[in-house]
Amino acid sequence: MIRLFVDHPLAPEHPVPIFRDQAHYLNIVMRMEDGARLLIFNGRDGEFEATIEEIGRRDGTLRVIRQTRPLQMPPDLWLLFAPIKKQRTDFIVEKATELGVARILPVQTEFTNSERIRKDRLQAHAMEAAEQCGGTYVPEVEDLQKLDHLLDEWPEDRNLLFCDESLLGAADPLEGEPGKWAILIGPEGGFSDTERARLRDLPFARPVSLGPRILRADTAAVAAITLWQSRLGDWA
Repeated sequence: MIRLFVDHPLAPEHPVPIFRDQAHYLNIVMRMEDGARLLIFNGRDGEFEATIEEIGRRDGTLRVIRQTRPLQMPPDLWLLFAPIKKQRTDFIVEKATELGVARILPVQTEFTNSERIRKDRLQAHAMEAAEQCGGTYVPEVEDLQKLDHLLDEWPEDRNLLFCDESLLGAADPLEGEPGKWAILIGPEGGFSDTERARLRDLPFARPVSLGPRILRADTAAVAAITLWQSRLGDWA
């Protein structure tokens, strides 16, 4: 059954308006007609079955029938990454959503190649990934911010796992308890010596190796989230 994210409160018997892009998708792309059923979610109230009351090319109305699943929150895990090329950045956001992170924070490091992002486009990718993977929660994508500024205001109760390519092939030190965590992936050129030294001095930061080979930034993000989820997350 088709799943659709809607930015609207959800409860049985409530009407839900849809607008141009979603109406076009349902009516023109999927050729759905009045009376057809689908699944909808808003990232807050869980998943619901709904029916199409009316649909046109530019707008339409859904009617909520019943809840099919409650809201399922991911672990309290953030992903910090340095933006790379457009398609590969999109990939990171998409896979982070599928693998289960609560918040996505693009960061500017000394060697970051990209100095700007399209937050709205990346948020749309997170929404589409949640639609496809069956998730009921959509992680928020934050504005690009400098890594130094983020570390200056870092919450003391959140552990930071940073993937350090200088530990290539070293034993994996990942251990701890589930709770508030974040994963930091460096840019394509790696962390600078200054950044690496600062991270190693932070009491809440833990370096980790991702194996005996140097990974691309987008591959490293998937590998690190998978490693954390398998040991400390909701896969364990």
